[in-house]
Amino acid sequence: MSESSLAEMLRARGLRLTAQRQLVLQAVLDLGHATPEQVHTAVREVAAGVNITTIYRTLELLERLGLVTHTHLSHGSPTYHAAGEHQHVHLVCRECGAIDEIDPELLRPLAEQLAAQRGFRVDIGHVSLFGVCVRCENGDEK
Repeated sequence: MSESSLAEMLRARGLRLTAQRQLVLQAVLDLGHATPEQVHTAVREVAAGVNITTIYRTLELLERLGLVTHTHLSHGSPTYHAAGEHQHVHLVCRECGAIDEIDPELLRPLAEQLAAQRGFRVDIGHVSLFGVCVRCENGDEK
């Protein structure tokens, strides 16, 4: 997203484009998948005075604006990524922490079955599956 379109989007909601907001969004775009702590580390390389509370508030704002989205890849902090990315399901290895992605269409039959049988709509793009990757299963090094 360009700086001018971000500024326009914020102005339309009565907000202004601050350096911190721009830095946080750029960090998420650059990092791909990042926790608030990782975003904080990246932003502090450019602006040392930005605190973690600002990062969390900015990520929440950017998510409300539809620019980023989050998922939970562990018991810790959520992981954010650009909302414009294609939806994907995360495969998280409990052994080495590796994260892979699969096409959410693989879960579509399950989602349709849950909708039909339980009236439950699955947010497929927000799903993380935990297990053991093939490298760890085979005893290979990371």
